[in-house]
Parts: sequence; structure tokens; C-alpha cells
Amino acid sequence: MKIEQIYTGCLAQGAYYIESQGAAAVIDPLRDPQPYLDRAARDGAVIQYVLETHFHADFVSGHVDLAQKTGATIVFGPGAEPAYGAHIARDGEILRLGALRIKVLHTPGHTPESSVYVLFDENAVERAIFTGDTLFLGDVGRPDLAQGKDVDPAQLAGILYDSIREKILPLPDDVVVYPGHGAGSACGKHMSAETADTLGHQKEANYALQNISKAKFTEKLLDGLAPPPAYFTQNAALNQRGAPAVEAVCERGKRPLSPDEFERLIQEKAALVLDTRRPADFARAHIPHALFIGLDGAFAPWVGRLVPELRQPIAFVAPPGREAEVVQRLARVGYDCALGYLQGGVKSWIETGRETTRLTSLSAAEWAAHCDPKAQVLDVRRPDEYRAGHVEDAISLPLDSIYQNTAQISTARDYFIYCAGGYRSVIAASILQSKGFHRLTNIAGGYAAIQTTDLPQTLAVGTLR
Repeated sequence: MKIEQIYTGCLAQGAYYIESQGAAAVIDPLRDPQPYLDRAARDGAVIQYVLETHFHADFVSGHVDLAQKTGATIVFGPGAEPAYGAHIARDGEILRLGALRIKVLHTPGHTPESSVYVLFDENAVERAIFTGDTLFLGDVGRPDLAQGKDVDPAQLAGILYDSIREKILPLPDDVVVYPGHGAGSACGKHMSAETADTLGHQKEANYALQNISKAKFTEKLLDGLAPPPAYFTQNAALNQRGAPAVEAVCERGKRPLSPDEFERLIQEKAALVLDTRRPADFARAHIPHALFIGLDGAFAPWVGRLVPELRQPIAFVAPPGREAEVVQRLARVGYDCALGYLQGGVKSWIETGRETTRLTSLSAAEWAAHCDPKAQVLDVRRPDEYRAGHVEDAISLPLDSIYQNTAQISTARDYFIYCAGGYRSVIAASILQSKGFHRLTNIAGGYAAIQTTDLPQTLAVGTLR
């Protein structure tokens, strides 16, 4: 028996590969089928099942493409209504995989069709549970992502409460929990950075598994639940109807573009310019109105939060040699309209005499030594991060909602922007520049650097009480 977690850090997502006696199953695959095909090939195994825990909202699943390439059966739990051929399992149904058995447990609550898969070893002993978004380490799935169902979040929270207590808590304590996501995913609030744990430890550590009433559970689950990113609804619908194969999407998106072709796409196709380089490279010079979202960060989730329409044409600037990676990671969250990249990068743009914009960036020490105390500071972290500690008198302008809140700042003032480490602040600055705010300075290194810098009294670090 083999169990392998295939974890993708950018999406904080876990897919799973199980193999026994030459038969394999893949649980919740990402869109590109090749890693799973390669993994089965190394074992000389045939992928027999593609198991989906639910219709995912935060990424595009590769279940349809993978099944077409392998002849595998797609499996959903009760209540799923996909627009393609799939086996809709009964609650409690047993699937055979070599010498192993996989039991389907219907656990509605995150979504009505949500299910988990319990793995029994060769001796018919429960060894693992693949919980999707029903149960995370330290949390459970949010109940506000159901598509096309006449059920409100509070009702789904109550249903999830029952699912956990009736289906999951009775399992043995030594069963290993393999969740669909870890810390950093928007599918939950308090997920652990760990990616596997025993159910027994989760019964002690996870608030949702404690002996609390349904009303208290619902209150805790709904409290502080931020609105889901706009792309979640579109991804869930795409997974329900089946996404097109990713190869053609990636091939089109990898097209090299001259500066003339690149500019023509901006003008004629209203293409969004997406700059995916390092923050320092963007700060030195970038194409006017470009949106910065660097590859070396939570790239795909931030694209999903800040680019509301999946069909938005995109022309991008990439670090040399990473053009294919940009297209692949866009496709993972359903952005299939990448039209190509700027060949030669910003250097080629400059060499043709075209205009660029820069972003002033200072270290925390430089900011502390030279900034005008009358200048305003913008904190673009989440509200909970701001509450935990912030520069005194800084305006809280969370990146998630920056488009809706630019009215509280002025184009006539100077602003210093920071986040936790210097990634989100550059994203925010790129957005503000595109909206006509040009008196901006980024504090490189963010709040982490600010905390280790000797600040004058006028720049004190404060905490909300």
C-alpha cells in the first residue's frame, strides 16, 4: 500500500495518490494531469479511480482530463450533479482498490455533496481518512460556498456539525487525517501549517471537534468569516460542468510577444498587464498600469482575489524562463485567457522607447530615518494582523478590499505602504498607481522589518486594545 500527498504550496492544496497491487486512485487532483500520470507510471500502476471530495471553489480540478486520459472512473459522493459521466456513490459504499477498500462517507456541510474517503488496509483496518474541505487540521470547511442550492450558511453549518459527529468522530483515534488544504487557504480560518495528523490529536486540538452545542459551533464557524474571493463561484461552476483540457490553454498562453504585439493586445483586447517578477524588479521599472502579483508568493490566490473575471485577457511579464509556469498557475484557478508574454521583458519595452513607471521603495531603516512624519502610512494586511500590531496611526487598507476603499485616501498626499513582508504592499501599490495615486513609497520587508528597526517616537509601533 502506498499513500502519497502531493502538496501545492501556492494553493495550500493537498491531492493524494493511493496505490495497491498495480491499481491506483487519485483524490482531488489539480488541473494538470501529468504529475499523476507520471506517478502511476513509476509504479507501473493503472489509475482506476479519480475521487472528488466535492466541487472545488478555489482551484480547477483535473478530474475530467485525468479520467479521459486513463479511463478511470470519476467518483463523487451523494447529491453531486456533474455535467459529465461520473459514478455518484451511495453513503457507505465500498470501492475496491487492489487489496485495499475505500469507504465513501457523505459529510454534507461545507457543500451539500461534500464527502470523505476512509481507507482500509489489507487487513480491513481503517488507516486514513481523506477529508477534502469537510475537516482541516485545526478547522472545518466554511459553509458559504455551496453553488445553486437553496441552503443558507447557518443551515449548512448545522448540517456540518451533524456530519462531523455522526461520520468522523466515531472513527478510531489513530486514523490519519489527510485534509484538502492547509494554512493559507481561503477555504477556512484557522488551519494548521501541518498537512497530516491523527484524528485523536485533532479531537483534542480542533475547536470544531470539541463537545460544544450546535448553536455554539455555528456561531464559531460563521464568526469573522470574510467574503469568499470572487473567483470561487466561477471555479465551482467550472468544476461542475468540466474544464477543458489544459494543454491547449498552456500552449496559447506561452506565446512570445514583441513590444508592438504586446501593446496592441493592451489596446485592442483590453488585456490586463500582469507583472509576475520579483517586487524589487517591479519597483525599478514596470509598464504603466501593470498589476503586480509575483510568482514567488501566493500568486494564484491573489490573481483570483484581484482579477474578478476568469475570461479577462491577460498579457504578462515573467521572470526569464518561467513563462510556462505563469500560464500553468493561472490555469489552475481558471484563468484561461493568457495571450502571451513580453519577449525580452521590460528591457525590450524600454529599448523601443516606451514609457515605464517606477515605485519608490525604502528599507524600514531608511523610512525611519528619512520619512516626513506628516506622511500617512497605509497598512494593507488583514484586519486581524492590524489588530495584533501596527504602525501608530496607520490606516488599515486590507489588500482584499482595496478596490472598494480607495476613497479614504487622497492623490494629493504622500503615503508609505507596508504589509507583513513586502509582497502584498507592492501588489497594493501597483493597484493604487493604476488608480492615479503616485505619491507612494513601499516599505521593503514590511512589518517584520519595521519591528526590528529603531523607530523615532513619531513612528511608534502600536497595538489595538
